[in-house]
Amino acid sequence: MLDLFAGDLADPLAVEVAGWLAGSRRFRAFAGAHLDKIRKKLRGARHADARRDVRAELAVAHLLLADPRIELAFEAYGSGSAGPDFTVVFRGERSFNLEVTRLHRPPPEAVDGRQLLPKLRQLPPSMPNAVLVAIQGEAADAFDVAAAIRGLQARADAGDDDFFRTRAFKGVRDFNLRYRRLGGVLVWCEAATGDARAAVWSNPSARIALPEMALRACLLCLRAG
Repeated sequence: MLDLFAGDLADPLAVEVAGWLAGSRRFRAFAGAHLDKIRKKLRGARHADARRDVRAELAVAHLLLADPRIELAFEAYGSGSAGPDFTVVFRGERSFNLEVTRLHRPPPEAVDGRQLLPKLRQLPPSMPNAVLVAIQGEAADAFDVAAAIRGLQARADAGDDDFFRTRAFKGVRDFNLRYRRLGGVLVWCEAATGDARAAVWSNPSARIALPEMALRACLLCLRAG
């Protein structure tokens, strides 16, 4: 069995991931191919929230690889870069990037969309891009992505350069350029069941739309659990 945790089997996350490895040949192969990158992420996650963030990435990989048509590249843009976590390759369709993040506060408090801003800065211009937001709660639709996006767009429409500059953008124009790189947002609520586990919002302003069949397959994997 792969050892991602340097023999620390008392770690609850190690026990959980060991179960994923034992139960999925494809996830085991993925972890083996990216062993050094995963170990580095785990070593760098020194507090509880950071550990939960890494767990969310690994859990998403485990779920998506349940579909044999899906292949995942991990940190294809380099572990030291600000590129997306995964590149999703789906048979017969264009590949797309998937950046995974976790909402650190209750979804109703995330209505202005600022939690999405750091992820927009990580999206390359030449491929379809999606962001996956992992949330706590009872259903994926507890995080209203459309409302969060409207909050950001209201700031942009008002010409609020300062709001975006204090969040590492050059201003409204820079935000608008990067926003158009976003093909859509997947929301995943692990505690929910069935269709309530995952939802998707598609960006009508995206320069490159997400591939429909691949997106649907990912949604089904997240809902299957």
